[in-house]
Amino acid sequence: MPNQAVSKRRSECPLNASVEMLGDRWSLLIIRDMMLRGFRSYKEFMECYEGIATNVLADRLRKLVAYGIIRTEPDPADGRKVTYLLTKKGIDLAPVLTEMVLWVAAHEDTGNQALVRLMREDKQKFLAGVRERWASRH
Repeated sequence: MPNQAVSKRRSECPLNASVEMLGDRWSLLIIRDMMLRGFRSYKEFMECYEGIATNVLADRLRKLVAYGIIRTEPDPADGRKVTYLLTKKGIDLAPVLTEMVLWVAAHEDTGNQALVRLMREDKQKFLAGVRERWASRH
């Protein structure tokens, strides 16, 4: 699908390409949950406090796999289920998501100030921790 998706883009603009891949809130929240909460299963994503609908979740997971941002592998406990994992392309979004959190925290009253503080105090250390947790799951 990545080649099909590329051919269907509205323009050749790099920002347009990223928006087409990640431009909905659910995709970003799925990636957030994988990076920060270690979510790997469909059930875990369904328990997200933002309340995603099952059809939307299935669609977003399918698209993220098609774009190479996440991948699936058989669940070791139950081979009928799949586990979702970030790819290198997916984990490379960590600095982008961090900057988005810091940007909104600078301009809006948001929750999770402990996370914002961690990011502000030592962004590189925070990102290294995210990458370390990711590497340990592979």
